[in-house]
Amino acid sequence: MGLPKARASALLLVLSALEACALDNYVAVVYEHNVVLSEDTEVPVSPKEALMLMDKNMAILAVAIKESWYQGAHIIVTPEDGIYGWVFTRETIYPYLEDIPDPQVNWIPCADPGRFAPSPVLERLSGLVRNNSIYVVANMGDKKPCNSADPRCPSDGHYQYNTNVVFDSEGKLVARYHKYNLFVTEKQFNYPKDPEFITFNTSFGYFGIFTCADILSHDPAVVLASRFQVDTVLFPTAWGNTLSLLSAVQFHSAWAMGMGVNFLSANTRNSTLHMTGSGIYAPDGLRAYYYNTETENGHLLVTELSSRPRLSPDYPAAVDWKLYASSIEQLPSNDRYFSGVIYHDLFSFTEFTEPEGNRAICRQDLSCHLSYKMAEKQKDDIYVLGALDGLHVVEGEYYLQICTLLKCKSTDLNTCGSNTVETAQTKFETFSLSGTFGTNYVFPEVLYSGVQLAPGEFEVLNGGRLISRTSTLKPLLSVTLFGRWYEKDPTHTEQASP
Repeated sequence: MGLPKARASALLLVLSALEACALDNYVAVVYEHNVVLSEDTEVPVSPKEALMLMDKNMAILAVAIKESWYQGAHIIVTPEDGIYGWVFTRETIYPYLEDIPDPQVNWIPCADPGRFAPSPVLERLSGLVRNNSIYVVANMGDKKPCNSADPRCPSDGHYQYNTNVVFDSEGKLVARYHKYNLFVTEKQFNYPKDPEFITFNTSFGYFGIFTCADILSHDPAVVLASRFQVDTVLFPTAWGNTLSLLSAVQFHSAWAMGMGVNFLSANTRNSTLHMTGSGIYAPDGLRAYYYNTETENGHLLVTELSSRPRLSPDYPAAVDWKLYASSIEQLPSNDRYFSGVIYHDLFSFTEFTEPEGNRAICRQDLSCHLSYKMAEKQKDDIYVLGALDGLHVVEGEYYLQICTLLKCKSTDLNTCGSNTVETAQTKFETFSLSGTFGTNYVFPEVLYSGVQLAPGEFEVLNGGRLISRTSTLKPLLSVTLFGRWYEKDPTHTEQASP
């Protein structure tokens, strides 16, 4: 049955109005926030004390939001846990939570503060937005009552969710997302029964949203980019950097390229927990990023993005990640192979003994191929080619296929794969990395000395090769094709995260 004529006409008017005022570009902001933390998250506090802590963080976020407005921003993303911090127990997080309604209730909290009381955090966030007329993404806690009729209902009678909220430029709640893939330490939260695929439309693009560890799983991350085909992903995160493959700027920029979306990543800032690294990324590469271990200050990133990147004539073509490597004639095997661990996973490695050449290494069904030429090999820099084809089982379970060229920590081959390698001395004139991947979800990473990205200095060819465009401007830490074979993942659990 079709829509009534009056309603159909109204809908057409709305869509026509959106199309008429649609923007080709918009100004995006992410804020890396040094969160004010509770002195002791093991000790319960009163709701008043909890709100006092959250007020301190919201006051800092208010300054960032106002500065974003001054710079002409359309939207700002703030970090996961940015209002109250982390490592709570189920009991001690409770005073920080609010019952966040479904956005379909059409609510502007600051204009109608008594409608869903008590909601002091939602009301204050809404007021900040309304006063500055930009979209704001924030992360907070949601609570939902349940009872024994629900077999999943926790014994304390309510669900607790790690939740993203989005307010439009009038302060209206337009999106709410409950994190599906919780990190192993998030014992204070539940995950929803089913993954939520949360999107919303604006005059400057079609947006999807998920949180931190969600990026390593198929649902909801891949679904939003592939099936829903959002233009931009909003990504609050509290990401502890893990070298050599999973530093924040390294992996998040690679995911944006691999999935062909704009990606707004707002990280927390905490040197003790190795948290830094925020960025604004596009399908063809980064637009702005920040990685700084020297200061504890917050940082605002501002840049312009295309509202509809898929419509661009420069939008990257689909990649067949198996094509090129499958066509290579197998090299005679006289290299020395050895094993090493990267983030709990056992890789096979082969060392480079010459300043230029070709290398190949295999693990199960994955063959990795590399051609390279070093500008001038420094004697203390040892590089290897590594391969992994298997299930990661520590702090989450997910299936990986990885080809990586990386620098070892020292001349001792036992240090290859160490997560403390941040500097190198050797530049490369060329590199070409490929693999016989069983998945088309492959994320290309290039990382320079000092954990810095390489904008515009590499490209992915349609046949599945990651190649250098120029000589590397800085010494090279790693070049990686990070493949995720989602079909081989175990079923979802509360610890299906990095």
